[in-house]
Amino acid sequence: MSMHKHPLIEYLPDVSPVVYGCMGLGGGWDKQSINSTHIEQAHECIDAALQSEINYFDHADIYTLGKAEQVFGQVLKERPALRDQMYIQSKCGIRFDDELGPKRYDLSAKWITQSVDESLARLNTEYLDVLVLHRPDPLMEPDEIAEAFHRLKSAGKVRYLGVSNMQQQQMAFLQRSLDTPLVLNQIEISLGHLDWLDEGIYAGNSAGCDTNFTPGTLEYCRQNKTQIQSWGSLCQGLFSGRDVSDQAAHIQHTSALVAKLAVEYGVSPEAIVLGWLMRYPAGIQPVIGSTNPKRIKASQQAVGLNLSREHWYALYVCARGQALP
Repeated sequence: MSMHKHPLIEYLPDVSPVVYGCMGLGGGWDKQSINSTHIEQAHECIDAALQSEINYFDHADIYTLGKAEQVFGQVLKERPALRDQMYIQSKCGIRFDDELGPKRYDLSAKWITQSVDESLARLNTEYLDVLVLHRPDPLMEPDEIAEAFHRLKSAGKVRYLGVSNMQQQQMAFLQRSLDTPLVLNQIEISLGHLDWLDEGIYAGNSAGCDTNFTPGTLEYCRQNKTQIQSWGSLCQGLFSGRDVSDQAAHIQHTSALVAKLAVEYGVSPEAIVLGWLMRYPAGIQPVIGSTNPKRIKASQQAVGLNLSREHWYALYVCARGQALP
């Protein structure tokens, strides 16, 4: 285990510190049907994750237009015993443009219920360990969401409720209507997206006026024992092997520093990037989305890695491209 306790362990006792994100499964974001190649890839990725002691799988109803869940469900159909070895979460609430309207968010009870039923059918499972609300819907009614979740939970279709891309006021507003805690918030935080840290160091400093993050969200999650999950954790390989010759100097320097520290700690570059996130005291649970089995296994090396305070700050300052205030 990493050095910081994961709050989600209270609800899902054996949950892994790293999450496998299934957004890359099922082929492209098009209406092409899944085929044997996609199913084989799903088997490989699931096996690579489980062999690396990653037992938590992240889905959303929209990933590759439903095909990510569908191909995952095909694996479970072929190997039903796998279900007891894993935790599965899926997200709902994003609707793409159709004959009814433009791309929009929908956290109405009707849409949540319909989405869960359709996800369960695609995934070939009877329940979700966690249902995650994908984006805050400006028209959301917390009482209505709470009622829908209660019905789904009572029916045995979902166990817990979480959110994604929400700030603390939205979480607190929703939590008032619920009789069970929101167990997680999945947000975009990484070595490549630093507003979540900059917001804190710029408190009371006008130099941070353009920082795009909501004050106190991380502290709210920590105070309420809400698991923080990070999406975009590996920055699409930006610091762990991607060609950065056309990138800004600070990106190139950070990539070189990650490579240097990987040698020093005897781990993969992916482990340094994820270990940096996991060194933050909230017990962040990174979501990785690679479909490369080698990168999946390389990411698991972050578990138990304890970067020194100096190395953590060296990566932070280098990735910022400027000294701290």
